[in-house]
Amino acid sequence: MTGTASPTLRKAAPAAGTTPGVPQGPPSPRRTALLPTAALILGALYCLLPVAWVVVAATKADDELFSTFTFLPGSGFAGNLGDLTAYRDGIYWRWMGNSVLYAGLGALLSTVVSAFAGYALAVYRFRGRELFFNVMLTGVLMPPVILAVPQYLLMAEADLTDSRLSVLLPLILSPYGVYLGRIYAEAAIPAELVEAGRVDGAGEWRIFTRIAVPMLGPGLVTIFLFQFVAIWNNFLLPFIMLGDDEKFPMTVGLFTLLKQGASQPALYTLVITGALLAVVPLIALFLVIQRFWSLDLLSGAVKS
Repeated sequence: MTGTASPTLRKAAPAAGTTPGVPQGPPSPRRTALLPTAALILGALYCLLPVAWVVVAATKADDELFSTFTFLPGSGFAGNLGDLTAYRDGIYWRWMGNSVLYAGLGALLSTVVSAFAGYALAVYRFRGRELFFNVMLTGVLMPPVILAVPQYLLMAEADLTDSRLSVLLPLILSPYGVYLGRIYAEAAIPAELVEAGRVDGAGEWRIFTRIAVPMLGPGLVTIFLFQFVAIWNNFLLPFIMLGDDEKFPMTVGLFTLLKQGASQPALYTLVITGALLAVVPLIALFLVIQRFWSLDLLSGAVKS
């Protein structure tokens, strides 16, 4: 008696391009990470609500500021702007001009110093380089409130207090700017390119101005923006250094208006309108210089 052998069941080979043991089928839709998204939304609301309040409050007249719903727009923005311009013969716009002077010139000089120092620390090898850099980095850890009083004493010894130089000079050297300048120069400027320039007979100054500076462009723009924003928002240093309100920057000027508002509530609308206008130059600056940023550190040149 012959028995019939049962056929052996064989699994079909997996299709090409698939992984054995992994269920095949249409890809499942990506699940949204609800918790991180909710956290980001809450963070955005936390940051944007005060800005929205300032925008809405600047449109309210004196009698509307404390008597209407918080986020209900008013009808007094034009009047507030006119009152702000007329206050003490337009001293607000002098404060605005002082802030532009301090922030613009201070950020420019600080960027130049950071470019020189960062390039030198990244390209040249000299004794004490790392020690100097580490000591410079300690300035990043120092809160401005600790440095303000010693800076005032130094300016007083030089008889420069209550002058615009007393605000500008301490801002020229930025430890954080020097740090960014060195890090960016090390990443953006290959040593082979510097050596090639020297072999071709270019001097160190020409290498720096013709080769290094164009490559450092995005980094220098970033340093300028950081310094401009930091100086524009700086309050403590000019508050200590200056006594003449004609030389006040925007921050100190609005602070004096806010203190007077305790006895003259009508000044609150001027403070709010002035605070709104003070943000406009920062937004404009960011929109103008963002096109100079580049995602890549080095476009072309030497490939190592």
